[in-house]
Amino acid sequence: MENVSGKIIAITGGSSGLGAEAARHLVNAGARVVLGARRMDRLEAIADELGREHVAVRKLDVTDREDVKAFVDFVVETFGRGDVLINNAGIMPLSPLEMGRVDEWDQAIDVNIKGVLYGIHAALPHFKAQKGGQFINVSSVAGHRVGKGNAVYAATKHSVRVISEGLRQEVKPYNIRTTIISPGAVDTELPASVKAPGVAEGIADFYEHMAIPASSFARCVTFAISQPEEVDINEILFRPTAQEL
Repeated sequence: MENVSGKIIAITGGSSGLGAEAARHLVNAGARVVLGARRMDRLEAIADELGREHVAVRKLDVTDREDVKAFVDFVVETFGRGDVLINNAGIMPLSPLEMGRVDEWDQAIDVNIKGVLYGIHAALPHFKAQKGGQFINVSSVAGHRVGKGNAVYAATKHSVRVISEGLRQEVKPYNIRTTIISPGAVDTELPASVKAPGVAEGIADFYEHMAIPASSFARCVTFAISQPEEVDINEILFRPTAQEL
């Protein structure tokens, strides 16, 4: 938890799962957190739980570039600066390509790729001006492996890793850190975004028997942020111990 206290940390997809649990750990470590998501009722409940002096919330649609900019600007206006942006919002619409679920492909690209790019675009000028900051971009084990039925999802999560590595190289002059976190099966609402018949049932069963708590992700986030300024944790890949894929 060292070096976390006092930091201002913005989290997209903060209304549940990985984002909400990361907020709990970070507030416990002394950070102040700004949560963005579409479900304001969930955000307000988390803010009440953790304390309004520690948490601010704002409605956010990561597929809307101007909305993402407004979210980051809100962070800076509320707390005077932003130290970390966690690009966490994501969906997992798994299906074989032959099903042709094109609308789901478009949505996955809009949320998982464009949402991350919009976050980078919004926060980078602030980080450059203050000569410091950290991006934490959430990929997946699927960003390292491709399997049947996850080609599009894996492509989006591979993209997150590629974008993050390009960003890492570009921001060296500005003292900005970049971290990719790639979880395996973690207990969140993510499997609910799988809608394809015959696929959704299998994924739900896999997660029911395999998933580890979201606190596993939160500890990785806290570890990456807690490093001294001169240490840049660039990538963390983790799975349930029992997960083979």
